[in-house]
Amino acid sequence: MARPVTLFTGQWADLPLATLAPKAKRFGYDGLELACWGDHLDTSRAAEDPAYCARQKQILSDNGLGLWAISNHLTGQLTCDPTDHRSDAWAPAECAGNPEKKRAFAIEDMKRAARAARNLGLKVVNGFTGSPIWHMVYPFPPASEQDIRDGYKRFAEVWVPILDVFQQNGVRFALEVHPTEIAFDLYSFGMALEAVDRHPAFGINFDPSHLLWQGMDPVELIHAFPDRIFHVHAKDVSVHLDGRASILSSHLPFGDHRRAWDFRSPGRGDVKFTPIIRALNQIGYQGPLSVEWEDNTMDREEGAAEAAAFVRRTDFVSPSGGSFEDAFTR
Repeated sequence: MARPVTLFTGQWADLPLATLAPKAKRFGYDGLELACWGDHLDTSRAAEDPAYCARQKQILSDNGLGLWAISNHLTGQLTCDPTDHRSDAWAPAECAGNPEKKRAFAIEDMKRAARAARNLGLKVVNGFTGSPIWHMVYPFPPASEQDIRDGYKRFAEVWVPILDVFQQNGVRFALEVHPTEIAFDLYSFGMALEAVDRHPAFGINFDPSHLLWQGMDPVELIHAFPDRIFHVHAKDVSVHLDGRASILSSHLPFGDHRRAWDFRSPGRGDVKFTPIIRALNQIGYQGPLSVEWEDNTMDREEGAAEAAAFVRRTDFVSPSGGSFEDAFTR
């Protein structure tokens, strides 16, 4: 059976779900990955009210769409970040300007997301964790090994109780391995996994775009942690190091032609999706391929429709179940 092709709604949260759902069906998607903002999913209501969950799912089913995962990236970021004014809108108004109030809200909201997923009949919540040590990624002022160890310890102090709630509800958390998170590459994910004592509810939302622009081979993350790939984002990126711009993006906004890298609609960037599909087949991943559509140089409706077709065309269902050489022995 083919993997479902879904659309992550985070970049579409300006549209009501009832407006987006029929569009997504016309674009060619099998389902949506609901963001926990806009009116797409309210974690407080979903955690306590199965009838609300049924109504949100009905909007999808009325349009021939399924639901395999929800995503709570924004409040997840607040759990470990030393937050500032940029994230004030991601928490209740009374938390604005108070990092610890935002953190307390976010920790409880991630637990609510686990209960919401259970009520929706889902097994995966995607998201971010933030990081207490991302600002130390370049070690000046000098950062000691103890500073880094303390950062992972702090992450574990915050997240093990959250992950326990996920485990109790039969749900897993998939961290999008990503700059500004506690895990942004292969080695840092390994450190995060060890910090939470290899908690069974902690894994990866695999997004190749964030790995490629950092200089990684995305497939290596799949092979290194085959049992931790809980969900997959299909997103593309173009890297253009022209000798002028830094890989750190030069404080230029997305869409600026001077940037050294920028996100692209799937199939229009530098990500090689076929090796990724092969690796996913090798580890037995059968979950969604969820398009996270970000391309500031393309109309989003045109791009989303093209992306659905590209991902469906690029995917192939499973390994053969044997070797092509087997025919020689028959």
